Amino acid sequence: MGIVNVTPDSFSDGGRHASADSAVAHAKSLVAQGADLLDLGGESTRPGAAPVPVEEELRRVLPVVEALASQVAIPLSVDTMKAEVARRCLAAGARIVNDVTALTGDAAMPEVVRAGNAGVVLMHMQGTPATMQRAPRYENVVLDIARFLEARLHALADVGIAAERMVLDPGIGFGKTLAHNLSLLARLGELGKIGRPVCLGVSRKGFIGRLLDNRPVAGRMAGSLAVVCRAICRGDAQILRVHDVQETRDAVTLLAAIDESREAES
Repeated sequence: MGIVNVTPDSFSDGGRHASADSAVAHAKSLVAQGADLLDLGGESTRPGAAPVPVEEELRRVLPVVEALASQVAIPLSVDTMKAEVARRCLAAGARIVNDVTALTGDAAMPEVVRAGNAGVVLMHMQGTPATMQRAPRYENVVLDIARFLEARLHALADVGIAAERMVLDPGIGFGKTLAHNLSLLARLGELGKIGRPVCLGVSRKGFIGRLLDNRPVAGRMAGSLAVVCRAICRGDAQILRVHDVQETRDAVTLLAAIDESREAES
């Protein structure tokens, strides 16, 4: 899942693709690099980010969805927690809603997803982007998040969203300390017991920088690849949400080739 931030303030590439033309060109580049999905967002959810009005988020992201819907063959996901943004983007050709609140942030969102027959990524976040990193606490971070995601899966199934349309995301970095993030990654396979695919988003995140002597964003690719390779090798994640599509696809391709060779010899 290639990331396209149509924002001036995202933590990794804020402002780089803030215009519709630039975002569309970047998205098409990610497709050429091997993206299977594109995730388009018009509101930053970095730690400390302030909310964006609906009209501004639509101004940023809707033209990009409209342009790409007729230019690329892969599914488009809209990264939003606002029902009106999701509704307009689904009408324009998006097929997935990636909601950092797991469809709890806007009361109208479950019906928008249901009526639009959309796929949905349900992510866990403690607090809001503006507050989530102030003092995150859990009794047991892995069990707490697994229980939350399973509860959301059942609640949304009860209102008519088929379980087959839902994917789970533990929300690495969203209301978690460094220790929380590492515990989640070490035990990520436990989320798979819920029975739905797991989407993993660790690309260039702050915990990687902290583990690498406060490495800046531009120097975190190797760390990002290490995390996703471990998850793939263990079968812990089925979707990788990344900035560096070509490099990630190269790594996954090599891992798959090694596995195929081992299976052929057994």
